[in-house]
Amino acid sequence: MATTVTQMRDVRRWSMLGLGVFAQASSAVFVHGVPFLLPALTADGMPLATAGLLVAMPTVGLVCTLIAWGYVVDRIGEHKVLVGGPLLMFVAGAAAAMASNYLVLGALLFFGGVGAASTNGASGRVIVGWFPPHRRGLAMGIRQTAQPLGVGVGALAIPAVAAAHGVSAAILVPALMAGAAALGCLGGIVDPPRPAGAAADRANPYRGDSTLWRIHAVSMLLCVPQGTVWTFALLWLHLDVGWSLPVAGALVTVTQILGALGRIGAGAWSDRVGSRLGPLRTVAIAAVIAMAALASAAWTHAWWAAIPLLIAASVITVSDNGLAFTAVAEIAGPYWSGRGLGIQNTGQNLAIAAIPPAFGALITTSGFPAAYLLAAALAMAAVPLVPTDQRSE
Repeated sequence: MATTVTQMRDVRRWSMLGLGVFAQASSAVFVHGVPFLLPALTADGMPLATAGLLVAMPTVGLVCTLIAWGYVVDRIGEHKVLVGGPLLMFVAGAAAAMASNYLVLGALLFFGGVGAASTNGASGRVIVGWFPPHRRGLAMGIRQTAQPLGVGVGALAIPAVAAAHGVSAAILVPALMAGAAALGCLGGIVDPPRPAGAAADRANPYRGDSTLWRIHAVSMLLCVPQGTVWTFALLWLHLDVGWSLPVAGALVTVTQILGALGRIGAGAWSDRVGSRLGPLRTVAIAAVIAMAALASAAWTHAWWAAIPLLIAASVITVSDNGLAFTAVAEIAGPYWSGRGLGIQNTGQNLAIAAIPPAFGALITTSGFPAAYLLAAALAMAAVPLVPTDQRSE
């Protein structure tokens, strides 16, 4: 007899959450850590444009297949995907470590990104399926820390291994993590129960209802202040504020840690109030205020205020991620949440990808305050799009 949500022991729920976080972190190391190979690749004589294209391939593979993986999760369940996706990452990464041809290396990194895309929806689905509504927000907030954790591991390990042992050895870092994740998920992940599958359960939640589309749009708009702070904070602290790169880098690292804690706090808050969308609207309003205040402080060179505002903005602008992610999974239901989460992540990644070139051009012509102000304006556009509040089910 299949185990029900109420019968599942708490220790097993939390162990599956831990495995989901590890699998998602291994994906983050592969996708966001490979760019840390740029210094080693260019030091070996590779043109920067070629190296940049190579390290972008995992991201391309991820964005191209997020929705497809969501469909697979909806069809075959979370367990197989959380084993198969990381296994593909492991095989592609191990093969990439042995590649001597740039074209082959790029193709293998692309397929590694394809494997990395599998964990986004599947790990979220495990949480929504096994955790009761009053704990889902906290659990999803913890799961959302996987990305900054993965970026941190990549930043610490990949450049150091590349410098000491070469690029091939460095590529094995995310590959071996993915292999460990596949083994862990093989024995530790159980597909959560689904309802019997009445026609209403399988109905397309996007048809005749704009709720999910509005959440996707809100998340894309709120990615702009998040991506602006993540991408340009280090440069702004160095060029405008006048800090050294090591000191600026240390502050950015601290903001990443605080941002991870902010995601957990936002999730716990949503559990207490029994709603994802109410807190999501509040976070959107707070992002508008924080980014507008940061723009003002940067414009007037009021560094005594700008630095605390940067820290606050760094926490606030990432706190919506888990709220929106949980809302999409809950509203889409067990037969559509894989695709819903795939669409959610695709939109966010596309928005993030557009920020460096678009806002880089704006900063070049008008300065950092203009970029912060535009980010605040786009966050303001997100506020009225947040759907009417509804309770978790």
